[in-house]
Amino acid sequence: MEVSAYSLASRYVGIAELEGPDSHPLVSWWLSLCGLGQTPADSIPWCSAFTNGIAWELRLPRSKSAAARSWLGVGTPIQLPEAEPAFDVVILKRGKAPQPGPTVLNAPGHVGFFAGLEGDRVLILGGNQADQVSVSSFPVKDVLGIRRLSE
Repeated sequence: MEVSAYSLASRYVGIAELEGPDSHPLVSWWLSLCGLGQTPADSIPWCSAFTNGIAWELRLPRSKSAAARSWLGVGTPIQLPEAEPAFDVVILKRGKAPQPGPTVLNAPGHVGFFAGLEGDRVLILGGNQADQVSVSSFPVKDVLGIRRLSE
């Protein structure tokens, strides 16, 4: 039986940042996969680190970067109507300020696994959403790209 990235990621729902100076060990490990050391603070944005952790566990292509927009170069690009809650990641722009083009990797962004659509909002299963792994909704207009990690 094949385990999808979405299925594996959903097992981590509820993993949250710890109060105070300590970091959740899983968040620290996910960040270490992006080259940020063994025990960085979980106050560092970690949505891409979580996505990298799931991809690493399933031996899928990964960005190896803590930058959300780094996922724009991973996997195969697909259109939103093709997205499925399986192996698809959604990359979003963030913030209200004017946004640079999608190829500016260090610009504000967010990434997570496609979980569905609700009207003009995309559901994302991701890390660092309200400081935890959860499913949250975002405006479809903020989608920069969707990438399929597996066929």
